[in-house]
Amino acid sequence: MALDVDSVGILFPGQGAQNIGMGRWLCENYPQARALYDTASEVLGYDLIALSQEGPEDKLNATEFCQPALFVVGMAAAEVVLSERPELGDKIKAAAGLSLGEYTAVCFAGGIQFKDAVRLVQRRGEAMQAASDAVQSGMASILGLDLEKVQAVCDQSRQGDEVLQPANLLCPGNIAVSGHLSAIDRVESAAQEAGAMKTVRLSVAGAFHTSLMQSAVAKLGEALESIEIQDTRIPVYSNVDAAPHQSAAEIKNLLSRQVVNPVLWEASIRKMMDDGIEGFLEAGTGRVLQGTLKRIHRKLPTEGFGDG
Repeated sequence: MALDVDSVGILFPGQGAQNIGMGRWLCENYPQARALYDTASEVLGYDLIALSQEGPEDKLNATEFCQPALFVVGMAAAEVVLSERPELGDKIKAAAGLSLGEYTAVCFAGGIQFKDAVRLVQRRGEAMQAASDAVQSGMASILGLDLEKVQAVCDQSRQGDEVLQPANLLCPGNIAVSGHLSAIDRVESAAQEAGAMKTVRLSVAGAFHTSLMQSAVAKLGEALESIEIQDTRIPVYSNVDAAPHQSAAEIKNLLSRQVVNPVLWEASIRKMMDDGIEGFLEAGTGRVLQGTLKRIHRKLPTEGFGDG
């Protein structure tokens, strides 16, 4: 559905949307996209285009490589779509991103310069990978249960001092849980017994958006302090509180807290709609976010741009 609306929210995907070949169409057809990849490769110290387009897949899926790759493809897609359809520029009134995608949203909104943001997401990925390596943990999506039932099966499946909790509240009937692998194993069976349609183990390194990422907070805080963050030109809706923010100080604080707090995605989208956003543009790779939007509001005008 075309975005024939006056107020658009731009959305950026997070980890899990990556795929071999992402960004190829953008780089082959738009010099400005290729320039962003070249700049990012210089900052990162490796060929991001080659990694994104050729893999190997296990390396692209690794947190410290996946996060910069998703950030850059999101920024490249946003830059290209605005150059191709300049009328969208005045219509985009707000931004949001899923987990890592929130960093893309802040950069798009003018809060962080591109090179600084590339360094920041690289350090975020490294910090989260290190936290993941310290304990056997992971995430799984539970499909077909509401939040109350998901919380109940988490409480039922957790043993001792294990961590297990809802972590990504994506849309009705799609909630990801996060915690120790032993608890994840049990909650998948418990969810099926509770009536879940299915469970899907996520290809992430660890228990993102839980206290098991606490060791990453200090490193991320240091990284955030090392760069300049400015007030944004449009509101960015935070995963932490589902509210709009433009203050540099607030955004810095929320980005630091984000890795240990649940992602309030459905609440963010509903708040954006309450605040007047009439349609959404997903910029980057894949169509994961458009899928969540249709579960939140079936007739919501949505569009994607990034893979051709």
